[in-house]
Amino acid sequence: MQEKPENLVNRRTSEPSLKISTWQGSSFFLLIKTYNIHPQNNIITKMTCIISSIQYAILFILVIAITVNSDDASPIPTEKTKVSKWFLGNIKPYQERKNTLDPLLYKAEASRRTIKVRKDGKGDFKTVMEAIESIPSGNKQRVIVNIGDGVFNEKIIINRTKPFVTLYGAGKFTTLQFDGTAKQYGTINSASVAVESDYFVASNLIIKNTAPRPNSKTRGAQAVALRISGDKAAIYKCNILGFQDTLCDDKGRHFFYGCYIEGTMDFIFGSGKSLYLRTRIHALHDETGVTIITAQARNSKLDDSGYSFVHCQVTGDKTGNTYLGRLWIKLPQVVFAYTTMTDVIVPEAWLNEDHPEKNGDILFGEYKNSGRGATLAGRAKHSKQLDDKQARYFLSLGYIQASKWLLPPPASRII
Repeated sequence: MQEKPENLVNRRTSEPSLKISTWQGSSFFLLIKTYNIHPQNNIITKMTCIISSIQYAILFILVIAITVNSDDASPIPTEKTKVSKWFLGNIKPYQERKNTLDPLLYKAEASRRTIKVRKDGKGDFKTVMEAIESIPSGNKQRVIVNIGDGVFNEKIIINRTKPFVTLYGAGKFTTLQFDGTAKQYGTINSASVAVESDYFVASNLIIKNTAPRPNSKTRGAQAVALRISGDKAAIYKCNILGFQDTLCDDKGRHFFYGCYIEGTMDFIFGSGKSLYLRTRIHALHDETGVTIITAQARNSKLDDSGYSFVHCQVTGDKTGNTYLGRLWIKLPQVVFAYTTMTDVIVPEAWLNEDHPEKNGDILFGEYKNSGRGATLAGRAKHSKQLDDKQARYFLSLGYIQASKWLLPPPASRII
């Protein structure tokens, strides 16, 4: 960070004056006492300045010490058991981060309100969409939609004019589901829950597309459970269930923690830039005999998107039939690190769809994974085993620039 002090006030008088110094990129300012030097009192005044400088140097240190900042640079621990403590140590509540959060986000959190959805009519609304529709366009405060237990069979859309929305499952099995398919709505619009706004949070939910499992005889049977198209979204402890195209990680920066995601073909796909932490990825058996987890859609070298899976689990229904990812759009970027893989993963692990000319530009990366599916023997030539330096970029909250927007879940017990 380049420091650029700028003197805003420094009037020349016979009394001490205040010099206000600011630093670009910082969220604090420091008042420094300065004195005019009079020849007849030169020694005394210089000593006063030295003492004052020491006092304000101490004040400067204290200001830095008490300024709470989420740390983008702190690496994710290599030991899975230390991840929760690391996360809570880095991601503090908004009350402690006034000077570091996005200003609009801080204001929204400071004026949060809760509305309740209960199927029995004992809340503010009976359906989730009624609650969403009650939020005004241009919303500027955090609205926590507290959803009671039960199955809510409805298609939920949060449009881009309604930022700062949290969907929180207050029940043990709060389920949001719908049966939309690509044939009916188009692939991305088939989502049971579609989020187009920024600063979205989902926590403690089951999000499901209940459309039938696709087969070779039915066209347009792919069906999205969750689509995230807004920026700065966090998903905590959610089960995301479907078959083909389960999760459309569409665009923007996203964080997934403690989730369970299952599907068959390309069941995590899109152009998002996302960090998946301590999440279980489960491959369901497909009639084609092949299951593919990711189809990341990075389109060019200037496209800042990709998926980083850290301390995750990869499991499945059948041994040796699952690929970690494939080349769908031009230049996918996917990394699995510190992840446990069962023998569901085929030895090759990655598909380049017969485009060897792109092998030098795509990134199918792995770093210090474990389990029978992580064995390096037979790995595709277009995959890459990352060294420590290469992996570092994918192993911190800085991958999604989280220090300015990521907050703990609505209930800390989820971590």
